[in-house]
Order: sequence, then structure tokens, then C-alpha cells
Amino acid sequence: MSENTTRNAAVIGAGPAGLMAAEVLAEAGLDVTIYERMASPARKLLMAGRGGLNLTHAENFDDFCSRYGEAQARLRPMLEAFGPEQLRQWCASLGQEVFVGTSGRVFPRAMKASPLLRAWLRRLDSLGTQFCLRHEFRGFARDAALFETPQGPLKIQADVFVLALGGASWPRLGSDGGWVAPLKVLGLESSLLRPANCGVFVMWSEFFAQKFQGQPLKNIALHAGEKSAKGEALVTRRGLEGGAVYALSGAIRDALAAGDEVVLHVDLRPDFSLEEITRRLSRPRGKTSLSNYLRKILGLSPVAMALLRESGALPDETASLAARIKAVPLKIAGVGGLERAISTAGGIMWEALDEKLMARSRPGLFVAGEMLDWEAPTGGYLLTACFATGRAAGLAAADWVAPNYPPA
Repeated sequence: MSENTTRNAAVIGAGPAGLMAAEVLAEAGLDVTIYERMASPARKLLMAGRGGLNLTHAENFDDFCSRYGEAQARLRPMLEAFGPEQLRQWCASLGQEVFVGTSGRVFPRAMKASPLLRAWLRRLDSLGTQFCLRHEFRGFARDAALFETPQGPLKIQADVFVLALGGASWPRLGSDGGWVAPLKVLGLESSLLRPANCGVFVMWSEFFAQKFQGQPLKNIALHAGEKSAKGEALVTRRGLEGGAVYALSGAIRDALAAGDEVVLHVDLRPDFSLEEITRRLSRPRGKTSLSNYLRKILGLSPVAMALLRESGALPDETASLAARIKAVPLKIAGVGGLERAISTAGGIMWEALDEKLMARSRPGLFVAGEMLDWEAPTGGYLLTACFATGRAAGLAAADWVAPNYPPA
């Protein structure tokens, strides 16, 4: 290939990781085409925007990196190159102002994804990037990527490929994990794809499920084994969802998979010590009903009271009742599936890739985003790592088609 020949890049997947890879490839002077299974790009990003689009987090960088658990050592260099601060600057470059919420979470001022996505797509268009929609990736045959399209099967050749096909959560939005088998043929082994940041199942009584589904448990703390989280949970027909639940769902999932029994303990008043609750329960109750009594002295809501009773008859003894309020036991029957999980755990094993995210078994093929073997809690960590790995894969792919890859 002569030095002045324009290289072409195929980015497969139009989520945040794929779009970021496409942006840096186009800025490097490559002809970039993005292939997407759905009829429009970034469907899952738009879904996330319904909740305000939590882009990243403003906490201390070391603490931020720690949220990625076992994958933090691999992800940290990419996050150092394009982490929370760089992501905020990138948003500003698109004309999208962001702000830091009281919890440290970072959101676009518009509190939705569509303005950011529109600005991003305009930038990609200005760079000459092309989109091929309704192109479903089916694998590789020699040097060509295979797609199923409305017009029939298609083979695509390119100087470099970046795969950003997402995980397997919310498959109706485009990512269903169907890439696992065809990539295994290429030597890209994946660990099991599992639901992450998902709800948990509890065998509610019929009364509780019917009367309280859809109601929030506010200002609570949850404990499962050595893990704990504070926040809110939402009662569903089949169990619990919400931020505090999602923070523990990975540990619960793994414990259940190991055959362990999991009991989730709900602290209904984490701001009160056991001693303080015991002291308040010692006040005379008179003829007041227990529900009204607990509402007045502890501020327990009707759904909190009902949850107390779900765990069995309430003890008459003050100390035992106080202990129940601080740790309502709920036996967990399972975790939600990939069809409603916010994200995916597992993916292409790091050992199958070099430090630049290139497949060791197939030079010129790079992988980014949620396809990789990592998981993180909600709070901006998921999107930040998708942006960061997409950028890293795009830069490495652009470098690979130049004579200086790999670096000396």
C-alpha cells in the first residue's frame, strides 16, 4: 500500500464505543463506514437518556478506576487518556454543556441524550463518515466481514476493522451477544455473558405484590454478605430494582451461581443506629396502631411497614423489633435476565487481545466497549469505559494501518 493511499476502516456497531472509534479514525484521515444492525444509531444511548444520561462521575480518579474491579488494571491507561474530565471537555466541544449533580454524577444540561447524539452525528458527517444501517454482523470469511442486509448477504473488506457490538443486555435495542460464536472461530474466546446492574427476584406474598408494586423504598441500605449499598429500591411484581439493588446485583448473581443461598437484608432507617431505634421504640404507644406508631416515631412509610411484615410476624420484644427494622431479611430467588439488565458482565477475554485492543489471532481487528470482559456499577462508569475503549481502539486501529505499528 503506497503511503498516500487512503485507508478505509469498517466500524461494526453504532453505540458510544463504535461512534467514538469512528470519530478518531476519521480524524486520522481514514475513510470510515459504520455498520449497524438497527435502523438508527445509538439506540441504547437514547434509552439511557430517558433517565437523564449519566455520562460519568466526578469522584477522585483512583476511586473512579476502582469501580471496574478486576478489569481496572487493563482499563486504567485508557481512562487516563480519556476519562471523566476528557469526556466532559469532549461534550463541551460538541456544544453540550454538562453539570455535576449532588451525588457527583455528571449529566448533560439538557438531561437527555438526543441533543448530544445529534451534535455527534453532525460531527461524524462533517468528517465524511458513512453509515450502513440494518446491516447485521454474521462473522468473518477470510479477510471479509459478513453481513445480512435487507438486500441479502454482503461481504465487506477493509484495511482495518473495529468491533463495537455491545454486550447482550436489552437485546431489542441492538446488542444480543450473537457475536460470541463467530468470533470464537477466530480465536477470540469470551467468558460467559451475564446480567449486570439488574433487579433481583423475591417471592412476595400476593397481597404485597399487588398492593405495593411500583412503589419506592426511599433512604434505605441493603446488605448482601460483605457488600452493602445505600439509596433507593423500587418494588416490582417479582422483586426489587433500583440503584441500591444494582450495586449488589453482581455479587448476588455470582453467589447464586455458586449455589449459595442469598439473603438480602434491608435497613429501613440507615440514618438511625440500632440503639436510637430501640430508644424510640421504648416510648409509650398507648392505643395507637403499630403502623401509625412506627410512622410517627421512625417515619416508616406504608410500603416499609408492609415489607417488615413480609419477613414474618413482627416480634413483640422491643430489641427484636428494632433489629428487624435494621435488617429485614429477604431471601433472593434469582436475578433478572439479560433482557432487562442495564449492562452485561463477561465478554471477550483480555488475553485474546494485545494492549492496544487488537486481536492476537487476527491482526487488524480491534475490539471496544461492552464486548470486552468487564463490568461496572451505574453512576457514569459504564458509558465512560465505552467511550474510553472506543477511543483507544480507534487510535490503535489508525496507527496499525500506518508503518509505525506496533510502536518500538
